[in-house]
Parts: sequence; C-alpha cells; structure tokens
Amino acid sequence: MPKPPIDYPDDYSDHYPPRIAVAILKSGPLAPNLKGRVFFTTVPGGTEVLVEVSGLPPYHPAEGNQPQVGPHGFHIHENGNCEVGDCANPFSSAGSHWNPHNQPHGNHAGDFPALFSNHGYSCITFFTDKFQVSDIIGKSVVIHQSPDDYHSQPAGSSGKRLACGIIKA
Repeated sequence: MPKPPIDYPDDYSDHYPPRIAVAILKSGPLAPNLKGRVFFTTVPGGTEVLVEVSGLPPYHPAEGNQPQVGPHGFHIHENGNCEVGDCANPFSSAGSHWNPHNQPHGNHAGDFPALFSNHGYSCITFFTDKFQVSDIIGKSVVIHQSPDDYHSQPAGSSGKRLACGIIKA
C-alpha cells in the first residue's frame, strides 16, 4: 500500500540530521577496470542510494554454457568483507544478500535495481524505504556479472561478483 506524501518540516535540518555512508568499490579479477562509489543518504521516509561506476563489462547475450553479461545485478550483502579470495569466485567473503526480514528473493532489503552499462558507465539514483543508513554500516555492496531475475531463490542467479565495497559512515 503506498505511503502518504511526506510532509516536510520548515526547518528540515532540525528534524532530519544528515546521515551519509559510502562504499568505495574494489574491482576483482573478472572486471579489473571497474571502479566507483555508492552513496547512501538518509532522507525523509527512507534512504536515497546513488551509484556511479565505470569499467563495467559491455552487454553480451548468453551463449552455450556462458551466462549473459549485463545488465548487472547490484545488492547489499550481509558481510563487510571484500577479500577477493578465489579468483574464479571472487568476493564470496561478502556472504549472501542482506535479508534482515527473511523475505523471499525479490523482496530482500538488499535487492537493488540493475546497473545498465553505457560504454562501461552507469549512474543511477533511487529511493528505498526498506532500511535506514544506520542499518547497513559495515555491510557490503556487490556488483554482479549478470542481471538479477528477482525470483530465483535464494539470490536471483546474478552470477559472478565483479566488484565489492564495504559500507562506511
């Protein structure tokens, strides 16, 4: 059910102190030129998320046993650990999608819109009311090789992990 429009106070700063977090993306062996930042800002009713990345691999349809590349799945993961580890399966230390309310996939608090590569570049801003900035400090964000299908359990078949960043205040 939609929420009613937000009634902004006259002096916004007195009622909603700014709260910002950022994740600096670390590229992995599957997309070594990928770099970017993700900003999380407290706004009335939830959180604004801004992501800007470059070095994304271009779209490539699935062929044979090779998965589709792009649009790229993008999520909050449960662990604030972005160690590359196994080069064939990088950033597994970030854990699974962050799902604090045990929702079926497609409705995890950490499920985000896909990133579309425009000559390797993507920039999107969106709003979510599924968490506050303070809830995600110490978690990580991950960009995946393939799009999230938003229904496969538990994580949407987004494929390998291309980049990871720890969310810090």
